[in-house]
Amino acid sequence: MSDAEFKYWKIEQDEENFVWLHLDRADASTNTLSAEVLLELESHLQQLHRQSPRGLVLLSDKENGFIAGADINEFGQFKDQHAALEAIHRGHRIFNLLESLNCPTIALIHGYCLGGGMELALACQYRIADDDSKTCLGLPEVRLGIHPGFGGTVRAIEVAGVLTALNVMLTGRSLSAKAACKMRLIDYAVPKRHLKNAAYSLLRHPPEKKSLPFWLTWLNHRLIRPWLAKYMVYTVSKKANRAHYPAPYALIDLWEKYVDDRTTMLHEEAVSVAKLITGKTAQNLIRVFNLQESLKDLAKTDAARPRHVHVIGGGVMGGDIAAWCALQGFNVSIQDNRHETIARVMKTAYGLFKKRLKHPRIIKTSLDKLMPDQPGYNLSRADIVIEAIFEDPDVKRELFRKIEPQLKDTALICTNTSSIPLEDLTEALDKPERLVGLHFFNPVAKMPLIEIVKGKHSSDENVIRASAFAKAISRLPLPVSSSPGFLVNRVLMPYLIEAVILAEDGVPLKVIDDEAVNFGMPMGPIELADTVGLDICLKVAEILSQSLDIDVPDILKELVERGTLGKKTGKGFYTFKKGKPVKMQADKDYTPPVDIQERLILRMVNEVVACLRDNVVENEELADAGIIFGTGFAPFRGGPMHYVHERGEQQVYKMLEKLQQRYGKRFQPDPGWQQWLKEA
Repeated sequence: MSDAEFKYWKIEQDEENFVWLHLDRADASTNTLSAEVLLELESHLQQLHRQSPRGLVLLSDKENGFIAGADINEFGQFKDQHAALEAIHRGHRIFNLLESLNCPTIALIHGYCLGGGMELALACQYRIADDDSKTCLGLPEVRLGIHPGFGGTVRAIEVAGVLTALNVMLTGRSLSAKAACKMRLIDYAVPKRHLKNAAYSLLRHPPEKKSLPFWLTWLNHRLIRPWLAKYMVYTVSKKANRAHYPAPYALIDLWEKYVDDRTTMLHEEAVSVAKLITGKTAQNLIRVFNLQESLKDLAKTDAARPRHVHVIGGGVMGGDIAAWCALQGFNVSIQDNRHETIARVMKTAYGLFKKRLKHPRIIKTSLDKLMPDQPGYNLSRADIVIEAIFEDPDVKRELFRKIEPQLKDTALICTNTSSIPLEDLTEALDKPERLVGLHFFNPVAKMPLIEIVKGKHSSDENVIRASAFAKAISRLPLPVSSSPGFLVNRVLMPYLIEAVILAEDGVPLKVIDDEAVNFGMPMGPIELADTVGLDICLKVAEILSQSLDIDVPDILKELVERGTLGKKTGKGFYTFKKGKPVKMQADKDYTPPVDIQERLILRMVNEVVACLRDNVVENEELADAGIIFGTGFAPFRGGPMHYVHERGEQQVYKMLEKLQQRYGKRFQPDPGWQQWLKEA
């Protein structure tokens, strides 16, 4: 291959016979390891084996990072396990070429270094990373239903030891440069301005690689492995069901069986990943990843970045919204009538910053961005005002009448209402086009979705601004139309209500929750209702019942009247101790109904179909994305509509008809099903 034929890698050789190999995918904003990129790298490496340079440095010319991983778009193109195995073996061949070069090799890292990019770095002798906060390293393949497949399972264990390496691979978590250095995954973390000097220093005087402490290598002993593997399986099982998520268990098995034979483990790694990547779980998780990327793409990045955010309402949601915005680097003021509420917001924010940022200086910088403002002096300078007060249209309208005269003409007004159509609020505004819904989910720091609600009067420009802001605070913007409950709460409420009906019918709470968790939900609906707050559930249910066919269970009203509101009061359906629900086991002689799971899940699915019929969201993909990222709907199933198509539209429809015969009209299939049945 001639220099003119190289599209992705640029090679330069300096006067000291050091080779610098630059990656810059011209057809993408981020470097990923596509088949073409890898094959081109192989040509360079073969040439370097013939040339014998004094040293090689791999680096990226992209500003946002080194390599973000393999090209996920190629993951769904494998026809069968054999085709996947061929592609993985190709990666092994190329990475082995890099590893076997007879000279010092360095990965010079900044920004993203994830998945296949991290595996490429591990195939180098040395790794130097920018110590900037934007540097992000890791092996997150487990989140796509696979595990590292380009030799990463072997090399990560060799450089970091089994405990660290498997923890990083099993959790899929991302690491800062300093954390990765401490874990031995990289050798040095230095400021960006010193990266090349550090590389030259290593090339000229390569230090001897330090061996792992003896006790870490001892953990790989064949007599120790079964015991350690058993503990790892137990730990993983508390978070991931083997039937739903096979990848972490496959990784543990791989290490336990083959770690003392490098060649065999590399081969078995490839076989394992080829099997996983062509399985249903991985293909659905890859679909979820693509849904996530499509939501990010909905936000236009050229929208002006707001300089100041003003949040009104220091309750749980308002306080968490303000803290999160400050954590993302925005100047934020928080307004509330009660100074003790604002004090609680500041205390909670400090806890969040301390947990996320670690270093006192950085924590203080973020705290300085969050300003208590009980009187609302900062309203006049705010670019975005986020209202997060009580879910009452009259109270919200009165607030808007009061604040609008104080705002500058360009200020965007956002309401965090969870269920009220914007048309019920805009009559209070002289400029209703400036009102957009910005519906966060609880807890704000964990839930990745924000519903961007467009009302009848909301201008397109302001909807774009709201979406861009959501992306700027590291959240996924989902465009929805203004209708009762929007998408997520409208779909979630029938699910929660059905769980309460089951409880009223005498089904033990733990049995109800276990059925949902067995389906793949992150927590059961009863625990979820207690976590959200029964008063909030009741308020949303009452608002939705005014326009949708929803009956509010009496037990929900009774619990709220008694002040047992769930986790925040220490008691709801469950009693909470140290923030955890106390779940009583069902009586040994109790036989639960066989259709609990169907009743819970199909009420959600039926409402998704209704939302699509009502054009609450534009298409099935957005509906699936919203329910996955807004409710935690079992990701390995690919979303509720994808679940319907995989199971079969006719089968789901007939099951709804059976449930309707047993339990009444709440299970009546929505008219929107007719479209899907015709297309099936």
